[in-house]
Amino acid sequence: MNGRGARRQRGFTLIEVVVAFALLALALTFLLGSLSGAARQVRIASDSSRAALHAQSLLAQVGVGETLQPGRRQGNFDAGRYRWVLDIAPYADPLRPPSPLSNPSAPRLLQLTLAVEWGDGRGQRMQWRSLRLVQGDINASSAPIQ
Repeated sequence: MNGRGARRQRGFTLIEVVVAFALLALALTFLLGSLSGAARQVRIASDSSRAALHAQSLLAQVGVGETLQPGRRQGNFDAGRYRWVLDIAPYADPLRPPSPLSNPSAPRLLQLTLAVEWGDGRGQRMQWRSLRLVQGDINASSAPIQ
């Protein structure tokens, strides 16, 4: 027998190559999908922490060099990327009934509610609440409010 006839050439069939490429493509699809999901989560976390930093900064400045008055303020950060609304209202303790007789010159609590929104269509939002003790009206008479 000749050495050439006894040897048989071995290799991969076309079906085996196609199946290997299909498995590789499937694995890469799952890998890229998980990486893009992780990148999206990192972006969301970054936006949330940036919104929190802006909110802390704004809440730290409110009432500095000015007298706090009930009302609403609004504005934006980062050239309009983050929008905020600050509501200032007298604080009403839910566990105590409102007192009709109060001294207007006594210190009082104001509740600050700050909402920060960002994002395009989905509109992510965070909200903070804080209390501030403010001096009452010093020029007000001590007569009860009717």
